[in-house]
Amino acid sequence: MILSTSILWINTIAGGLTMLTTKEQKDIRALQAICEQEDKIELKLNWDLLEARAEKEQNDFLYYEEHQLIGFLGIYGFGNKVELCGMVHPEKRKQGIFQSLLKQALEEMAKRKYETVLLNIPASSESGRRFVKHQPFEMAFSEYQMVWEKKELTANLDHVGLRHATKEELPFFIQLDAECFKMSRKEAASMYENVTDIDGNLIIEAKGEPVGKLRWHQEGNESWIYGFAIKPEYQGQGIGRTALIQAVQQEAEKGKDIYLEVVPENEHALKLYQSCGFRSFSTQDYYQLVAARVK
Repeated sequence: MILSTSILWINTIAGGLTMLTTKEQKDIRALQAICEQEDKIELKLNWDLLEARAEKEQNDFLYYEEHQLIGFLGIYGFGNKVELCGMVHPEKRKQGIFQSLLKQALEEMAKRKYETVLLNIPASSESGRRFVKHQPFEMAFSEYQMVWEKKELTANLDHVGLRHATKEELPFFIQLDAECFKMSRKEAASMYENVTDIDGNLIIEAKGEPVGKLRWHQEGNESWIYGFAIKPEYQGQGIGRTALIQAVQQEAEKGKDIYLEVVPENEHALKLYQSCGFRSFSTQDYYQLVAARVK
C-alpha cells in the first residue's frame, strides 16, 4: 500500500498483489537507519520475511512524499497470529501518518480474521509508547533480543549433531512448532504454506535421530537464530545446549555476530542462552489489539 501526499490519494501496489521492489526495500532500510539512529532503538522489521514476500496478500504499507519514503508499516503473519511493526521519519511525526498506515493495516486484518493482532514497539521508543496509549491496544508481553559475547564453549554430548534440512522434512518442522510453541498443527502448517527455500534450516540429531531444529537468518554480518526447538521427550538431557553450542561455534568461525530472541517468561531458555554467553541488548514490547475498543 502506498500513501502518496504528492498526488493526495491512496493506491495499492499493483492491486495489492506484489512483492516489495528492490528500490522499496532500499527505501525501507534507509528509513529504518534514520529512525534507529534518531531514537536509539532497534526496530524489528523481520527482514527475512520482507525479502521473501509472496504475491498473495497486501502486507506492506508505504507512505511517500515527493518520492521519499516517510512512513512504513509491515504485516507479519504467524499462523492465526499477526504482528505489525513500522516507523515514521522523525521530522514527519505527529501528522497522522502512522495512524493512517495503521488504519489501512487493521482494515486488511479484519478481512483475514486473525485471532490475535499484535503491535510491536521497541520498549525504549518514547514516541511509540505515546502513540499506543491512544490506540485500541493493551500491553501483552515483552521479548528480549540477545547477542552472543565471545565465550569459550564446550559441547559435552558427542552423539548430538547438526545437518541441513530437506523440504521433505517440513512435516517435522510443523510437528515441532505445534508441540513446542503451543499452537495447533493447522496454525503451524500455515506458516510454511509459501516456503520455497529452506536454506538455513538445520535438523538437530541425537544418535542419528531427528529430535529438534533451528533456523539461521543472515543479515549482513549478523546471524539470527529462529525456531529453536527440541522434541519434549528429549528436553532436559543437554541436547539443546549441545546443539546451540555447535551452531554458535559454526557461525563464530565465519566471523558472524550471533543473535536470538526470547520471552523473559521462558526462564529455562533464558538461562540456557545466558549460560552460553548471550546477553540482552534490546527489549521489544508487544501490544494486543482489543476488539472491544476498535471503533
